Amino acid sequence: MSQTHSANNPSHLRAIEALYSGHHSWLYATLKRKLGNAMDAADLAQDTFTRILASQVTVIEQPRAYLSCVAKGILINWYQRKALERAYLEALANAPAQDVPSPESHFMVLETLHEIDAMLDALPPLVKRAFLLSQINGLKYDDIAKQLDVSLITVKRYMKQAFLHCMMMVE
Repeated sequence: MSQTHSANNPSHLRAIEALYSGHHSWLYATLKRKLGNAMDAADLAQDTFTRILASQVTVIEQPRAYLSCVAKGILINWYQRKALERAYLEALANAPAQDVPSPESHFMVLETLHEIDAMLDALPPLVKRAFLLSQINGLKYDDIAKQLDVSLITVKRYMKQAFLHCMMMVE
């Protein structure tokens, strides 16, 4: 893949336009089949092309393989956001009625969870996964090591990296 330095580069825009017109319906159908939901599939297909547009790639040797790879990353992020939302909603369902936030607060908490998730996207995938398994799923480091098929010391290193990253992002 070749890269240019400007998203306004005419060859870049033509390449993305050709990619979109030639493969959008295929990507949409693939995502719809995986998700079983037309609206989410449409959103994720659009996110895929938006990310490619921002990448400034001008030459793509194997368009469907490239689209699949980019869409997979977006799909993983989407599933993680949904898991965060489910965990939050489960926590709310188990909370006493007086502790349930207002709809406005509920929305703000979900937005904050999405911001945290986006912040964690800068981490390597295994580091992020270890962090989420610990913080969202409540797994112990030994269990995370088994699930990720890495050593306990590696999980500890991942967690340290994730915590340091979070601290730096908050400052």
